[in-house]
Amino acid sequence: MTDAADDSRWMAVALRLAQAAIGDTAENPPVGCVLVRDGRVVGRGRTAAGGRPHAEAAALAQAGTAARGATAYVTLEPCAHHGRTPPCAEALAAAGVTRVVAAVRDPDPRVDGGGFETLRRAGIAVDVGIGAGPATAIAAGFLARVSAGRPHVTLKLATSLDGRIATATGASRWITGPAARAHAHAMRARHDAILVGIGTALADDPSLTCRAPGLENRSPVRVVLDGLLRLPATSALARTAGSVPTWVVTGTGHSGSPAALEDLGVTVIEAEPDEAGRPSVAAALVALAGRGIGRLLVEGGAAVARSFVAADLVDEIAWYRAPMLLGGDGRAAVDPLAVAAPDAAPRFARVDCAAFGEDVLETYRRRT
Repeated sequence: MTDAADDSRWMAVALRLAQAAIGDTAENPPVGCVLVRDGRVVGRGRTAAGGRPHAEAAALAQAGTAARGATAYVTLEPCAHHGRTPPCAEALAAAGVTRVVAAVRDPDPRVDGGGFETLRRAGIAVDVGIGAGPATAIAAGFLARVSAGRPHVTLKLATSLDGRIATATGASRWITGPAARAHAHAMRARHDAILVGIGTALADDPSLTCRAPGLENRSPVRVVLDGLLRLPATSALARTAGSVPTWVVTGTGHSGSPAALEDLGVTVIEAEPDEAGRPSVAAALVALAGRGIGRLLVEGGAAVARSFVAADLVDEIAWYRAPMLLGGDGRAAVDPLAVAAPDAAPRFARVDCAAFGEDVLETYRRRT
């Protein structure tokens, strides 16, 4: 007889472990695993930095022989394929685990129910679905890359109350306060890549690194959409490409020379252009997913935001609002969408709201 309250309690522990791994597991999903025997935890683990070892392997190593007779709570179906490490499903069976509670099934064709089948063949009881909602959100990048062939896209905006990212003169430092900016830096560490357009790269010469205390080594890949290959070799992004991975996505018909950028360590990626000659955002996402990017943070500017919204490729919006008004002559966060009527506008559902100093962060997700 299983206790649903106990299952939810222990799965919550596994979910917290998985949450801590977001943005730090490379191409592998962030997973948490807890081994429970006789009402106490005997092992716990999360996907390690770089993706190895897996959460189950880490928990089993901690538990040792105490894993025999335990229940494993895991946020994603244990893997069933041989890679650089043996399948986790086989490892759980070999350790003598008697029951596995998994939040969600792994859609990777190499797994896709095979982990559960391996466990059941070994006589292990399997229950699926507890904690599915939060587990799906935690693994959103991996699930999007495997199922849709593109990253999970979060559009980050920092604006005045009237949706302006800068004054009419282009001044934007600082619209949001220190607490909101610190939180935004921590958000970078939870993504595999940050993307800006060439306009932002030229105007602001950003570094796009994570400067939150304790997370300085978690800066994600920096991506610039640059149809004409205009990013200067003297830019901060190019000059630091040797220490923080920097990719430039350009159109197949660009006239620039990538050699100067590549000499500095910049990776130049060609993608099919759109009707305006810019890299198609859909093609860019396919290229990024092919290089292992699962969670993408789009930071600007207005033209890039419009491109992603217009292509219906925004899964989530993180909108920081500062308590100020910049007026209609300020620069809008999103370029014109040519929406003819309100019922034709892209719509999102608000799922969270939090205060950071005087500023507010509203989180929205696409409506399904």
